[in-house]
Amino acid sequence: MNGPVTQLILSARNGNRRALDALMPLIHDELQATAHRQLRGERIGHTLDTSALVNETYLRLAEQDRAQWQNRSHFLAVAAIVMRRVLVNYAKQHNRAKRGGGAVQLTLGQAQHVASETPDVDVEALDEALTRLAAIDHRAARVVECRYFGGLDIDETAEALNIAPATVKRDWLLAKTWLRRELESDGA
Repeated sequence: MNGPVTQLILSARNGNRRALDALMPLIHDELQATAHRQLRGERIGHTLDTSALVNETYLRLAEQDRAQWQNRSHFLAVAAIVMRRVLVNYAKQHNRAKRGGGAVQLTLGQAQHVASETPDVDVEALDEALTRLAAIDHRAARVVECRYFGGLDIDETAEALNIAPATVKRDWLLAKTWLRRELESDGA
């Protein structure tokens, strides 16, 4: 019933750093995909790439004491939340420490964003709106974290949050509508 990934997650949540080290290569592609999705809406010239975001996420996950990871879906949902926090902190630092020059530097990995039709997302505005949503409906905010930031599908989100898929669908629709209204009213 419990595969090797689940066994490593259960061992890692109890503080076994070697289990976390062994786990990372097994889920690296999924973490890379999640990081890529989260960076897709970032501004041009963002200096974090997918590998840097995955590495920073790993470091933060490794710092957690007595994590409560239950399975692969739950671990990936937590990793997505950690990635979101990394990006929000990065955006706040960038906004505080804006430097002159005006030149936009792109890495090869970031060049994809120039041609992308995905609009830039104001990570700070989205984080603030998501925090407001969590104050009103915590579960809907968690669904957004899993679906939008984690890239989990309906069933994976339901498993990670221990709720029914129909509940995920309802919360997802509600949250998307609420967040869109909030972000449009903020001018983001």
